[in-house]
Amino acid sequence: MSASEPTPLDPPTEERLVADFEALGQRLALVRERIGRIIFGQQAVVDQALITLLAGGHALLIGVPGLAKTRLVETLGIVLGLEDRRIQCTPDLMPADILGSEVLEESDSGRRAFRFIKGPVFCQLLMADEINRASPRTQSALLQAMQERRVTVAGQYQSLPAPFHVLATQNPLEQEGTYPLPEAQLDRFLLQIDVNYPEMDAERRMLIATTGPDEEKPIAVMRPNDLIQAQRLLRRLPVGESVVEAILGLVRAGRPGTSDIELVQRHVAWGPGPRASQALMLATRARAVLDGRLAPSIDDVLALASPVLRHRMALNFSARAEGVTIDHVVERLCQPLA
Repeated sequence: MSASEPTPLDPPTEERLVADFEALGQRLALVRERIGRIIFGQQAVVDQALITLLAGGHALLIGVPGLAKTRLVETLGIVLGLEDRRIQCTPDLMPADILGSEVLEESDSGRRAFRFIKGPVFCQLLMADEINRASPRTQSALLQAMQERRVTVAGQYQSLPAPFHVLATQNPLEQEGTYPLPEAQLDRFLLQIDVNYPEMDAERRMLIATTGPDEEKPIAVMRPNDLIQAQRLLRRLPVGESVVEAILGLVRAGRPGTSDIELVQRHVAWGPGPRASQALMLATRARAVLDGRLAPSIDDVLALASPVLRHRMALNFSARAEGVTIDHVVERLCQPLA
């Protein structure tokens, strides 16, 4: 082998990668255990939120009030060692309320200069509560932050901290006075996480644990640099050809122009783009690592198909008239893989 040719991965490096993945799996198991002491009966929601952060993405949490969405974000921030902020979106919320603004200051010598005061977006974990109540202008400002990890204020770029994640919430009820998120912004969310009511046993444990004299407090398990390293390591996890083909087949089957599924051709107005494939690839890797496995499987693709695809597809009028939902379509897309 000539000096110019790349050398194959030597066993010590492979062993080091395996050791790193195993150590990360153990750390994440502790993270899940710590969060489970605070958040009851929402294991799927917690796992999907962790998958989002491990994959370096943003998540949209949809659920009625009182299901611990805000508490989940606060707990994630503490356990992962992230600086977190919360903004309550309202119709009169302005971009400057999120991004920050420049103020004119005068020094003792009489010299005047502008100073930039950072807004709440300058954090590592931002919760945008009821994001669909913000105006389109404010939503567009948040869109740039989510996509570029920087914002523009007075014509100047301001970089955001690393890591930077947005966990936004929506209330499926009371849609009066809301501004539906545009497709471009919905596509920026790695997962749409549906938050449902907990089971009776979990709600009983929550009732006892949160109304007693000694309520459990979250404890830091990781640091921001640990999460950044985990995100980098995640991209080195190998993905088998069968999983790659399953992802491609699933996403492309959801597009009316390329799908041979009659349900899609009849009822889907537009389907998922390439970003859905990227999101599903990263999410399956994250789910495997979270479960302590060294490679994703078809089961990971099936488990994450709905959170990845349901906000990246739109139904036409005939689908709504016939009672067809996105969940019906995604279920049909997954049938060949089941």
